[in-house]
Amino acid sequence: MEKLERCPITDSPLSPALTCKDHTVTGDDFTVMANAEGTVLTTNPRPESDELGTYYESDEYISHTDSNKGVLDGVYQVVRNYSLRKKRALLEQHLSKGSILDIGCGTGDFLLEMKSNSWAVSGMEPNDEARKKAESKIGTKLHTNPALTDLPSGSFDAITMWHVLEHVPDPTVTTNRIFELLKPGGVAVIAVPNFKSKDAQIYGSLWAAYDVPRHLFHFSQAGMIGLFTGRGFNHVKNHPMVFDSYYVSLLSEKYKSGRRRWIPAFVNGLRSNLSARNSGEWSSIIYIFQKPK
Repeated sequence: MEKLERCPITDSPLSPALTCKDHTVTGDDFTVMANAEGTVLTTNPRPESDELGTYYESDEYISHTDSNKGVLDGVYQVVRNYSLRKKRALLEQHLSKGSILDIGCGTGDFLLEMKSNSWAVSGMEPNDEARKKAESKIGTKLHTNPALTDLPSGSFDAITMWHVLEHVPDPTVTTNRIFELLKPGGVAVIAVPNFKSKDAQIYGSLWAAYDVPRHLFHFSQAGMIGLFTGRGFNHVKNHPMVFDSYYVSLLSEKYKSGRRRWIPAFVNGLRSNLSARNSGEWSSIIYIFQKPK
């Protein structure tokens, strides 16, 4: 295990915030620590980079599969298909069609949606099985190196990360690389969970979006905006991911009681969204950042 002494994003000291269990693979407990500003949490200690892969070895890790075996998988796939169109429409509010890189593209559904609507697509996915599925869907080879050192600067009009940034060992390195890879005026579209949301408050350490130790970082809005603006981006806008509160609440109910309790999950997801209409603290948030022209 690797132990951090200071927050890699703000360089401030860390202090324990809560203890969460890995409910997906090992059942082990992990400490989540807060920076001095209270804007970023980090799983600490955390697995070394060569150990992380073992924590993704589960049929329940749905972003690497196209599973439709159970009710939850089926609901997830229906919502995902709807969300793909919404994501494209959101991106096209800020850019005309162009070149796009999806970092952590999973099984390639978002890239397929973009390619089907005349975008030039590229993707990076380190998981072999997921990447092969994505390559089959979009008909092109994808990148395997998370550092993306094989790509020239100024290559893309848009770069997306859909619930991926929280998985990377050093978000500052990733953010700097995104800045380099974007053309002037290009946009970064980044979706992450928000630990300031109402559903996070309701479930506490059982909040499924902590997802330790796969989620190495946990962001507030101030943490995300500070990370990107501190590396040269302009913050354009935030957009809510309204379905996430229901999905995360359903998983959290399973962690809490050992079974998926649909009614309490719906109620708590709704409570979170109603609260967020006033506070802006949605369960997950899509951030739009732009590289200066």
